[in-house]
Amino acid sequence: MPFSNSSDLSPSFILASIPGLEAAQAWMAIPLCSAYVLALTGNCAVLLVVRLEPSLHAPMYFFLCMLAAIDLALATATVPRILSFYWFDSREIGFGACLLQMFLIHTLSAVESTVLLAMAVDRYVAICHPLRHAAVLTNAATAKIGLLAVARGVLFFLPLPLLLLPLPFCGPRVLSHSFCLHQDVMNLACANTTPSVVYGLTAILLVMGLDAVLICLSYILILKAVLRLAAWRERLKVFSTCIAHICVVLAFYVPLIGLSVVHRFGKDLAPLVHIIMGNIYILVPAVLNPIIYGVRTKQIQRRILSLI
Repeated sequence: MPFSNSSDLSPSFILASIPGLEAAQAWMAIPLCSAYVLALTGNCAVLLVVRLEPSLHAPMYFFLCMLAAIDLALATATVPRILSFYWFDSREIGFGACLLQMFLIHTLSAVESTVLLAMAVDRYVAICHPLRHAAVLTNAATAKIGLLAVARGVLFFLPLPLLLLPLPFCGPRVLSHSFCLHQDVMNLACANTTPSVVYGLTAILLVMGLDAVLICLSYILILKAVLRLAAWRERLKVFSTCIAHICVVLAFYVPLIGLSVVHRFGKDLAPLVHIIMGNIYILVPAVLNPIIYGVRTKQIQRRILSLI
């Protein structure tokens, strides 16, 4: 596809194809589509089960519903566009659509990070201050935390597309992924991107970075409280209530850190590594979260089996 060497007012970008496997992309999309269907099914099942089961109308499960809704939105904002590229060779994405997709990906990731922090605080209060748990984390407080998480994500990451909007883009505009990310789009600009680089890094550190530190701090305090218990069996029983949340945190932050490392230090890596890491970042939390909580929560298991 030919490209102009000069910038234009409404540039378009070319999504990255799987190098050397362009002819087999239609078949390669089948696992991606299967993972997307699994993510849709699992997260919709979580939302339905919590809605129908009165015993699950508690802050921890409301936070789980927020995670399910975020994962549904994040997967739907990216995977259908990727599948249209793989199946119908629709490689070109408009500038406005790319900025919108980029904004949704980063904002929803920030909202999910905030919800994971709220779930860590929920576990801390439930274990370290059980008598105050019902008074501190009420349903109204849970709803306010959800709204605060959305507002925080929007306020921190809305400037990202606004900073890219006036930049000129010239030459080949081929992305490193099958969807739009801030770092990827920014690197294609033929102008000074220092403000965008500084703000993007600052936003990630103040949201995801700060949340990760606070989650670690919460679990340090939880671990200290658990170790004060006399019996090992009691310690394991109390700490086992945190296992599902720890797995969900790892499913979110490990792909996020891996993708950030690839962007910052992996310029010499094969293009396939960028594509695989991007797809893992989008789909792994959405697929694993409902499975993790489905395995660890007996009420969810029983309700899903009864629905089946």
